[in-house]
Amino acid sequence: MVEIKIRGYDYKINLARDSFNRRAIQYTNQIMAQFRSIGLTNDDVEVSEERMAMKKAPANVSWWIHDERCHFSFNKMARFVDNLLVVSKVIEHNIDELIAEEITIEDFIKIFREHDGFDEKRVKAREFFDLEEDHINLEEINKKYKSLAKTLHPDMPTGDHEKFKELNEHHKTLKRELE
Repeated sequence: MVEIKIRGYDYKINLARDSFNRRAIQYTNQIMAQFRSIGLTNDDVEVSEERMAMKKAPANVSWWIHDERCHFSFNKMARFVDNLLVVSKVIEHNIDELIAEEITIEDFIKIFREHDGFDEKRVKAREFFDLEEDHINLEEINKKYKSLAKTLHPDMPTGDHEKFKELNEHHKTLKRELE
């Protein structure tokens, strides 16, 4: 069992030891059931999938509620299946607070709201780094970032202040998505 702290709350996570793909399906179903408990449908919610649940990959969930797009992702565990479990626990905790009326629907949305155009930002960030649209390897992104930062930094002869700011913004966008 691993204890992790996210947004001020402690979560105890039992890491998967076997049947990784089956467990990923179970966690996805749990997430969908949690959202159904507050009136969302399967069409309102999108949970990331990974064919090899034992591989290192971020787990993401996006949903629409009251005309707002919300999103949560996690990528600090060694396997996708464990990242998905963390996502499930965080969503469950916040939905339980919402149902118990400890938070309002506006508070719930504020916790997870994704600002307008964020999907577009992700696409532009990947284009900036010359990556495929579905690229998720943060280590590779960090390497490209460091390489470009050396070239674009304003203190370097080839530096460009505006491009350097753009580089940092794109890197921050991808880190937010993939961490």
